Amino acid sequence: MENCQVQTLNLETSKVLPSFNFLKEIEQKSGQQISRCYQCKKCSGGCPMNFAMDLHPSQVVRYVQLGLRDALLKSNTIWICAACKTCVARCPNGIDVAAINDCLKQMANPNMLAREEKSVKAFHQAFLDSVAKHGRVHELGMMIGYKLKTGTYTKDAPLGLEMFKKGLLKILPHGINNKKEVQEIFRLAKEKSK
Repeated sequence: MENCQVQTLNLETSKVLPSFNFLKEIEQKSGQQISRCYQCKKCSGGCPMNFAMDLHPSQVVRYVQLGLRDALLKSNTIWICAACKTCVARCPNGIDVAAINDCLKQMANPNMLAREEKSVKAFHQAFLDSVAKHGRVHELGMMIGYKLKTGTYTKDAPLGLEMFKKGLLKILPHGINNKKEVQEIFRLAKEKSK
């Protein structure tokens, strides 16, 4: 991630024809009024992850406004966003870029992602799978799921063994109250995304 550079469009050599269909689709799916953004860039200025992003949060919003679907779905930004909500706290119009990124993640084609972003997506999916199954994250199970998805079986083995010895990785998941309610949330979210 050291060589990340912010993408810019060369408007002299390419024409951008805004797609209002894409804008309306993302506004509806994310629940954000993206068309209200006037590019003050406060979201980008406060984002703690913008150093690692190829598109800053304000650019994500602008690309949606312009209908640049492919560039957004290929971007590492949608996977790197920490969903800390700093963007929405700073935005004068209350636009939540993390909600937009979540919507774009659902639309992203995994074949278009670079290798690093695939590992981020695999980690994200392993985390969600663990919470959906157990009602909260089970660290050991999540890491096993991640390793199976990425094929990096022994990469962190010494660190994992040390964590296990110190009791930081439990063999069995912790039980929670109302586990079925959490599973129902995941079921409804999956049903809604279809």
